[in-house]
Amino acid sequence: MQRRTLLSVALSTASVGALGALGISQASAATLDPNLPPGGNFDLAVWSLQLPVGSPGSPETISPARLKGPNGYSNPSFFWTDKNDGSMTFWAPEKGVTTPNSKYARSELREMNADGSAANWTLAGNHTLSAQLRIVSVTKNVAVGQVKLGTGGTSTKPLAELYYRPNGDIYFGTQNSPDASGQTLHKVGNVALGVKWTYVINVNGSKINLTINGVKTTYTIPSAFNPYRQYFKAGSYNQSSSESTTNGAKVKFYSLTVRHG
Repeated sequence: MQRRTLLSVALSTASVGALGALGISQASAATLDPNLPPGGNFDLAVWSLQLPVGSPGSPETISPARLKGPNGYSNPSFFWTDKNDGSMTFWAPEKGVTTPNSKYARSELREMNADGSAANWTLAGNHTLSAQLRIVSVTKNVAVGQVKLGTGGTSTKPLAELYYRPNGDIYFGTQNSPDASGQTLHKVGNVALGVKWTYVINVNGSKINLTINGVKTTYTIPSAFNPYRQYFKAGSYNQSSSESTTNGAKVKFYSLTVRHG
């Protein structure tokens, strides 16, 4: 996204009432059925789920076909509907099975296509991930939304990650280049633990537009990323590890939508 020397950030404000125009669904506790699995309240036909269990380097993955609909998959330990407010709840402990290129466990959705294949879109066009959520617990840091690199090169880094910390600080990490040169962190807000907030991550050509609770920032994507395709991720990607299965990050979603155009 942006190198420190190429940082292009624009700030604007919008009322909460304008969130619909930013792509936020109006789903709330009143429209979520606590008695249904997550797939009964959310469109999970375009997502697969990665869990912090399985064999080393190969976390268990739940397909869209198993996730979607009122009889869809749920897991009382890692992915379930909250019986009080109907939220789609993700739990990722500090100790769990990880993917080969990460040391952190996750309970996280990975964007898929309607035909069941893995989403893998170009930077050209207009791509938007929108969510309303709250973080119930986190030990150090949790990623709740990602733009991840797909095919086009050897890098498996994220293009961008949205982080939440225990003190309520929200950071947007933008990858400096496709190699291992690291991220630039941008503080984009603060919301107290347990309080609902919204995000919209919009990728449009050479720009990423991020909106947190109606406040927008814009970042330039370095040209080194142009050969790569992308996909979205959302959930609880815990950014700390230990031998503890009781410490970790619990994240609740009240709306989650993806749009391409």
